[in-house]
Amino acid sequence: MNNIPQTIQGQQRVIIENVKPQLDAGRFAVKAFTNDLIKVEADIFLDGHDLLSTNLLYKFSKDKDWTSVPMNFVGNDHYEAYFTVTENGFYTYTIEAWVDHSASWEHEIEMKIKDGQHVNVELLVGANILDKMSKIATKEDKAELKSYAKLFRDTKHYEEAVAFTSSPQMHNWIKQYPDKQHVSIHPELKLWVDREKAAFSSWYSMFPRSASNDRNRPHGNFKDVEVNVLPRMKSLGFDVLYIPPIHPIGKQFRKGKNNSTTCQEGEPGVPYGIGSEEGGHTAIHKELGTLEDLKSLISACQSMGIELAMDLAIQCSPDHPWAKEHPEWFKIRPDGTIQYAENPPKKYQDIYPINFESDNWQGLWLELKEVIMTWASWGVRIIRVDNPHTKAFGFWEWVIAEVQSQYPDMIFLAEAFTKPRVMEQLAKLGYAQSYTYYTWRNTKAELIEYMNELTKTERSLYMRPNFWPNTHDILPYCLQGGLEPMFLIRYFMAATLSANYGIFGPVYEYMVNEANPGKEEYKNSEKYEIRQWDWKMENKLTHVIRMTNKARMENTALQRTNNITFCDIANDNILAYLKTAWNGNRILAIVNLDAYNSQGGYVRVPLNLIGKHPDEEYIVHDLLTGAKYFWRGEFNPVELNPQLMPMHLFRIEDL
Repeated sequence: MNNIPQTIQGQQRVIIENVKPQLDAGRFAVKAFTNDLIKVEADIFLDGHDLLSTNLLYKFSKDKDWTSVPMNFVGNDHYEAYFTVTENGFYTYTIEAWVDHSASWEHEIEMKIKDGQHVNVELLVGANILDKMSKIATKEDKAELKSYAKLFRDTKHYEEAVAFTSSPQMHNWIKQYPDKQHVSIHPELKLWVDREKAAFSSWYSMFPRSASNDRNRPHGNFKDVEVNVLPRMKSLGFDVLYIPPIHPIGKQFRKGKNNSTTCQEGEPGVPYGIGSEEGGHTAIHKELGTLEDLKSLISACQSMGIELAMDLAIQCSPDHPWAKEHPEWFKIRPDGTIQYAENPPKKYQDIYPINFESDNWQGLWLELKEVIMTWASWGVRIIRVDNPHTKAFGFWEWVIAEVQSQYPDMIFLAEAFTKPRVMEQLAKLGYAQSYTYYTWRNTKAELIEYMNELTKTERSLYMRPNFWPNTHDILPYCLQGGLEPMFLIRYFMAATLSANYGIFGPVYEYMVNEANPGKEEYKNSEKYEIRQWDWKMENKLTHVIRMTNKARMENTALQRTNNITFCDIANDNILAYLKTAWNGNRILAIVNLDAYNSQGGYVRVPLNLIGKHPDEEYIVHDLLTGAKYFWRGEFNPVELNPQLMPMHLFRIEDL
């Protein structure tokens, strides 16, 4: 009786292990950007003394055929190969490996010939190998292969045959026409490639209703954003305009100023209380303008090299049409009322959360997908999702894939200030960018540890940080003192540690620092009232923002996050980090974390990463001030007065 399972492929001798990159054994796609060079590596080995050959195979989702790249032997059974991704969408890659009997024969006969042994039988083996090659060869090679097979069998021309076994032609044929018997193939792996904006972006957040500078018409609209905000963004160097929900705002339990449960006459309500008799998530708040006005804003953004990011908040006001048409999408309490949002002891009576355990979950999913697809039809290609960690993981995996199957250039940002594993899961499911804990990382040790966690671990395969020093919800304690140097420091690190960052402005530009007592939230927040700003205001912070964004655009080293190396300096108040790019661009950022006192020390520059010898002189050019300094070797002095400029943004230049 045959007890060997039919699933066992007993003739496959090559083992392929530890393939990188891969995520959760291939459960999720690794992430990359267009034009990235992807390194694939693995441990590949077999029993005995035969030689093996191995190829990396890859293809874009629309390709029918695989592209094959030979893998290079590195040592200790380790192989690697590279390929470049050029398209936005899914790639598939795998590794094939086989016992290379032809190469093994070539090596064996070479050793025997060098030892002076007769190789008559080995030549006959070689003739069989050439016969196999001729069956798959080109017409040009077929006749020649048959001719040399005949030569190998002809004992009268033994010396000529022996000489040909070590010829370049024989070696090339072995490489060109491999005998892939019993090939081992690793399970296919997925790679998702995002467009460049997912890698590198500068976000500016504001409320359109606060865009007006007309005292007689305090409620701003999309046209005001076009006229007042976009030129300022362009001048400062931002390329993503993020706006909170733009839909009709409910009136039942509408919140008033400073989150008051009593809304006074004329107070505008919270944009996150979505929905009224005028419509829901695909309707537009009439005081902001029309759909045509929104499309005009999107077009105006594009003309300035800016993209509009919309805010997807999956929740409803009690007035939302869904509350009447689909009450099954919400939690119904025993008294028959719909459960409003709570985070005890906080209560949000103006918001109904969606129940993702609804019996009609399929209808809910399809409706939410339709919302996103509607926005996409308007021209929206970036969506910031509010609190995605409070919605079902399965929904995100499905809806992101569905949307990107039609709009592969759609970028999703997760606003998920929550547990690490939850944030990581959202990134694996398809979110291109994620909010982070940067807002609460203040000391040198905290910043280094967090950046290394994001860039030097498996998280670098899928999680792309977007650093924000503040948001419209969060005024961190470190900014509540109102110190200009602290605003400069926190902004600068967000913009240079991470290739993606954002600020809630103009609140940040004005260095607004008044908080509700004991809380990390703004007093008189724009979430609850309309503000008016001077959209032409300039100060030291706006100068630094403008110069930093200019440096980001001109220096490729600042356009990626994972290319960071922290530099030693014996001062816990000085943070120094180097970023290098493929084209030789080298940026050294040095920050004084002490907003009160001058700090200094000797920064150790890793010369091997900047291509310098210990005695070689080079220039460090401060892109914020224009100053240039001549440095030599590893250790060079720095001192930063926070009242003047608490940081250097050095470009390392050759003499």
